[in-house]
Amino acid sequence: MESTSSEGNDDYYLELSPDPVRFESISPLTNVFFDDTNKQVFAVRSEGVIGVLVKGPEHNLNFRMEDKGPIISIKFSLDMNILAIQRTNTSVEFINYSSASGLDNVEYSQTCKGKNASILGFVWTHSNEILFVTDHGVELFLVVPEKRTVKALKSLSLGVNWFVFCPQSYLVLLSSGTIGNQMQALHITPGNLHKLTKFEMEAGATKPGKLAVSERDVALAVLYGTPSIIVLRHQPGINRSLGTAQVYVYTVHKMLTIKKSHILKLDTSGRFAINVIDNLIIVHHQASETSMIFDIKLPGVSDGTVMHHTSIAAPKPIRPYSLKVPGTTLLEQLSQPCLLYSPGWVVFQPNIIIDAKLGCLWFVKLRLESLVKLIPDKVLLVEFLMQRNDSKQVLMQVLKENVTQLPSSLLYMSTIFDKLNTVYRNHLENELQSQMGTPLQIGSKGVATVSENIKYKQIIDQSDMYTYILSKFPEDTTEPKMVVWILLEYIRSLADHDIPVQHYLHELVITTLVHRKAYYQLHQLLQYHVVADSKPLACLLLSLESLYPAAHQLALDMLKRLGNAHEEIMEVLLSKGHILPALRYVRSVGIIDQVSARKFLEAAKTSNDPKLFHSVYKFFENRNLRLHNTTAFTRGEHCQTYVQHFKYLFQGTDNGCNSDTNSNVSTMSSFG
Repeated sequence: MESTSSEGNDDYYLELSPDPVRFESISPLTNVFFDDTNKQVFAVRSEGVIGVLVKGPEHNLNFRMEDKGPIISIKFSLDMNILAIQRTNTSVEFINYSSASGLDNVEYSQTCKGKNASILGFVWTHSNEILFVTDHGVELFLVVPEKRTVKALKSLSLGVNWFVFCPQSYLVLLSSGTIGNQMQALHITPGNLHKLTKFEMEAGATKPGKLAVSERDVALAVLYGTPSIIVLRHQPGINRSLGTAQVYVYTVHKMLTIKKSHILKLDTSGRFAINVIDNLIIVHHQASETSMIFDIKLPGVSDGTVMHHTSIAAPKPIRPYSLKVPGTTLLEQLSQPCLLYSPGWVVFQPNIIIDAKLGCLWFVKLRLESLVKLIPDKVLLVEFLMQRNDSKQVLMQVLKENVTQLPSSLLYMSTIFDKLNTVYRNHLENELQSQMGTPLQIGSKGVATVSENIKYKQIIDQSDMYTYILSKFPEDTTEPKMVVWILLEYIRSLADHDIPVQHYLHELVITTLVHRKAYYQLHQLLQYHVVADSKPLACLLLSLESLYPAAHQLALDMLKRLGNAHEEIMEVLLSKGHILPALRYVRSVGIIDQVSARKFLEAAKTSNDPKLFHSVYKFFENRNLRLHNTTAFTRGEHCQTYVQHFKYLFQGTDNGCNSDTNSNVSTMSSFG
């Protein structure tokens, strides 16, 4: 059965996945277990005799087992080849599994090594390795399915109250001590256990017989690539109901030390649950039926050692949700609203909510389109979106709205451009470093480099800005000077970050000024070299001559400044009919022996000026004589047509036209 969400209110920034994993709900005959490593729900009917249904995002299995007593825990190995079942406090049974033949008919088991130890739980770690956590410590084993044997690898003795495991970082957190506030973290690597520095959590006011830190208040996650420990702490007031809660975030540094680095202010009390979505910490509050959202990468208030954060948006409920259920007829389907923040909800990391009574597993998802309307600070909003998955479309829309809200957005657009280009610059350097394999130096502008290791999900490059924003200004809604200011400000930011500006951005500045008839500003930009010289830009200026006649001379000036555009300058002069100045120019830069005679002769012929054609023809005859000791053109020059044309024009009159040939070429005013 499919499920569907309802009420598309834009205020909801969280929602449940539209197609939950459906499983048989809990009942007197059915027990439900969840493996948070493989993200699988096990519905075990009558201890497996009637059947075991395994549901998950990638698997949908069904098999039967013998009834060998009540099941405490059940999990598949990472490769799905071994099923581990815990039925007692001292041992775990193993059964080999194959997708082709199902469960093996032979079980083998492993008891915990510690004397009088009780197994608190187990987790599959690397390949076929399994970690037993007991009240006396931890034991790492290797399961060999081919031999149906189990081999002890490593162990560690320590009094343990409870444990939490993170499959992303292979970190295990063990609670020890009389009141449970002594914390020992272990990093599990293939075949080994590594102890991190032990640390202590504040005990606070603890009732006799109760642990200071409870397992349900602790979550392990990876935030922005760094393993983290997230702890919910109640701060009681004069009476418990008036107290407020906070969330502590402990950061694991290089799998060696652990330090409290962030405090999230909840400003309320009651029962809470924590999810992590796209590096954001989500805190669900049952009493108010709302959720809060925190981003530890955004600026907070520091007390010198710890950064304090508030929710980046006002608390909001999860988007209302309805399930499709069978109606009274075979084809009929009814929509049944779900009770959100139900007491029956169980929350798992990173973003899973299970309702065992309904038989649903959801993934909590972020609705960025709604969230952007709730973050008023535009600079923070851009920073936030750049670090989210699948946010590029939303980010581009936010940028587009900001650049069209001139002049009100003038105050912060420079800062936004600098933020975009700091990240863009780091991305370019990362790419260069990966290609060259050598560390890079900090740029001349002091811009941050690869060493800062800033990792953003969204990179907005020049092509993105040009395609989706800078070339899309509405003609009638934005003042011309504001449009030009935005374009130049973005180019300024690129230059400040030592990023070479692509020619199409400079072209956009010029076409924008010409189309809006801002010729004076155009002349100034070119005169003071605000817009960088380039051949494509010079060609663009030439194409704009009909709109702005002075563009022709500006283009020639630009080409001459480039110093490597002799061919282009010659072509421009020929296209304008300035044939003798073109000859004079190529001679002045020393390339007269390399240019094509045919191009000049064709231009002279097209001019319909016999005197001009005579001058050009004689000029190249003299060149031929100097280079080849003959006035004749070589076959490769393809000039036979022009030889015939010369004979047609001047047969028998050559002497009368020859006197001014060299003087015409010499005295014609030169380019520039």
